[in-house]
Amino acid sequence: MLKPLVLVSAIALFAFTAIPAAAQAKVSPDAAAHAKKIYAVDCAMCHGDNGNGKTDLAKDMQLTLMDWTDANALKGMSDKELFDAIRNGKGKMPPEDPGRAKDDVVYGLIQYIRDLPKQAPAPAAAPAAPGGR
Repeated sequence: MLKPLVLVSAIALFAFTAIPAAAQAKVSPDAAAHAKKIYAVDCAMCHGDNGNGKTDLAKDMQLTLMDWTDANALKGMSDKELFDAIRNGKGKMPPEDPGRAKDDVVYGLIQYIRDLPKQAPAPAAAPAAPGGR
């Protein structure tokens, strides 16, 4: 009797943890726009307007933040890990209050952060060697 109950509980738990991943794929344009505003107000002060993590506040707080303008920076992090860090906070980073950002907006933040490398300016070309030879 106990085994079926454990199995049903495990299936239900898996179903509820899988829902946010499915919701992430369906970020509405409104949620994405709200996420961009939330990033500008709540995230950019430490992570930078462009996501490079090089801000005076981060330096003052002695934080070494990822450079999200680098396409490889978040390759090892799942959307669930990013969601949990944003929602619950991590280290000195405060949590994002559900009253300010519902789950769809948090997924919009994740999408926005993952798109930052596409928004970064291309590296400047190296100057030509003097003498032209």
